[in-house]
Amino acid sequence: MSVSTGNSEPAIRFATEEDVPLILSLIHELAAYEKASSSVLATEASLLKTLSFPSNPSSGYAKTLVLFAPDPPSTASHLPSPQCAGMALYFTNYSTWRGAPGIYLEDLFVRPEYRGRGYGKRLLQELAKETKNIGGERLEWSVLKWNEPSIKFYKSIGAQQMDEWVGMRVDDEALDKMAGSTDGGGLKRTKRGYWNW
Repeated sequence: MSVSTGNSEPAIRFATEEDVPLILSLIHELAAYEKASSSVLATEASLLKTLSFPSNPSSGYAKTLVLFAPDPPSTASHLPSPQCAGMALYFTNYSTWRGAPGIYLEDLFVRPEYRGRGYGKRLLQELAKETKNIGGERLEWSVLKWNEPSIKFYKSIGAQQMDEWVGMRVDDEALDKMAGSTDGGGLKRTKRGYWNW
């Protein structure tokens, strides 16, 4: 993982439990940018329960990289350095066609005052390295159709738009209904983490 190599370089590291308030703040800032503030249900408690941290890497479902800028933006020069400029929250997935793992980027966010410094690209580069480190073959994510600046940026670094795929989701009442529609108790987790009927 990257560390600061000088006064002009950002530092990137895995988030720890102490960073959870910061992660939640960044999630709220991203939701506001995406005009979806009311959709955020995450809390510090739910993030502590569901994220993975270096102190216990086998727990949780997702990891977070946080990027700290070496100096504050000119609009906030009174702030101490370093300041958190952004994050990448991700989890592993799997490709049956490739027979290999990959990484799905759930959230990439750089605070507006830090944009234009290459920090989004740096976070994606770290994720590409992490993908290779786990033997992965794909790094993928979704972007809102109206977010033209991000789409343009992603294409400029080599990402391909997947027009032939349509995202699908089941949540809230539909998820409750679907989960309740099966006969029997479903799968049960054993002590070793495997599933049995």
